[in-house]
Amino acid sequence: MSSRSLRFLTARLREHRCRIGSRRRRLSAGRQALPALAHLRNGAAYAQLAAGFRIGTSTVYRYIREAVDLPATLAPTLAEAVRAASRKAFVLLDETLLPIDRIAADRPFCPGKHKKHGMNVQVIADPFGRLLWASPALPGAVHGIRAAREHRIIHALEQAGIDCWADKGYQGACGTVRVPYRGRWEALSAGQQTLNRSQAKIRGLVEQAMATLKAWRLLRKLRCLTTRITTPVQAILTLRLNASS
Repeated sequence: MSSRSLRFLTARLREHRCRIGSRRRRLSAGRQALPALAHLRNGAAYAQLAAGFRIGTSTVYRYIREAVDLPATLAPTLAEAVRAASRKAFVLLDETLLPIDRIAADRPFCPGKHKKHGMNVQVIADPFGRLLWASPALPGAVHGIRAAREHRIIHALEQAGIDCWADKGYQGACGTVRVPYRGRWEALSAGQQTLNRSQAKIRGLVEQAMATLKAWRLLRKLRCLTTRITTPVQAILTLRLNASS
């Protein structure tokens, strides 16, 4: 766990308590930040954290929800991410599926590609694979190109004139989004095969951004309401960007 993330979250909690005129609590701002980060980083259950900090489970739930909501509101918007990306040679665009705990009847959350329930999150990374932005979560059955259009990612990149590399799932994106040639490998020309290989090497760097998100174990199996999933994603994005700045 990054000490910089702990200091950042503690400072935000102190500011929040002063702003709302909070009375004395069971845990200080620094102690409140600890279970929140443990929950995000390790996916620790509320009951475990309650026992470890010797407070009630409901109190832990309130403390963590408050501590997660604060950095989530500070996450960069798409416009801010595009401004930061305008200083880069290009950006990488990809999607990831965050597994959720749902039954088989919840078809909107079950994409055919992964054969499991989850939420679709679009990710923008810089040429070195560093995370720049993560989108609000959509049901897993939403295709990558559709999600990118709903979030207006393609339009924002085109307006800013930023070159973007993406995989075959973004065929038809147009604008400044570049995708590999589609078709059977043997049916492609030698030049097309060479271009696809070079693009694959470039696009492979986006996996580092995905690993940055999935390093926070809460995102490996989310058990909260689907309407709440965007909040921890945005909180982790804020904490990660702050830790690497």
